[in-house]
Amino acid sequence: MNATSPLSLPRTVALVGLMGAGKSAIGRRLAQRLGLPFVDADDEIERAAGCSISEFFERFGETEFRNGERRVIARLLEGPPHVLSTGGGAYIDPETRALMREKALTVWLRADLDVLFDRVKKRTHRPLLRQGDPREILRRLMDQRYPIYGEADLVVESTAQPADRTTDQVIEALRHHLSSQSAGAAA
Repeated sequence: MNATSPLSLPRTVALVGLMGAGKSAIGRRLAQRLGLPFVDADDEIERAAGCSISEFFERFGETEFRNGERRVIARLLEGPPHVLSTGGGAYIDPETRALMREKALTVWLRADLDVLFDRVKKRTHRPLLRQGDPREILRRLMDQRYPIYGEADLVVESTAQPADRTTDQVIEALRHHLSSQSAGAAA
């Protein structure tokens, strides 16, 4: 598999990482470049719940949200390969993480605090950031979640560079991962 050959994905590519890491922006570009459908798990959750994620959090709390999120992601992973953007907490749930590891190639879009904060500071639709100082909340979430995100199949740095460049890096990482797997299977 060389750098110009088309990339054939045997499974869904699931993007994981904190809010602001670029999962939706990169996911849309990645899907287009790979000729696959793009699915945003948050959009699917809102469709299934009949309300916004913020409203769901307010009405039912985070535990019920995570249960619904797990059911939606499980359903999505049963479908044909696609690019899946997941919410920041999805991969943290052990059952959801196990499903994703079994049925998808997981890619952690890792970003530093300044990049994340710059991307989310003007947005008001993130329930977890309404509970205090957003920068401090992001730092705490990084401390808690980065070791778990580190279990993803691949890690790609999401920096302040253009999204198309990060998309190129995801494709390069996928290509390398898949060629390593096929070389291992041939041995």
